Amino acid sequence: MTTFTITLPDERVKKLQELAERFRIAPEELVRASLEELLTRPLDDFQKVVERVLTKNAELYKRLA
Repeated sequence: MTTFTITLPDERVKKLQELAERFRIAPEELVRASLEELLTRPLDDFQKVVERVLTKNAELYKRLA
């Protein structure tokens, strides 16, 4: 098994914590379940999601680089 470390803006961490509380699971479990969902989707759907996220967050990624 491999461990990943990610950096999230504070507002995203807050949203992640709120969603995790709603589902009564740890934020880490919500992230893991979300990744599993993405990785099991058909490739076309996954590619559309990735492109949308990258486009939406392009400026943020530039600032974090």
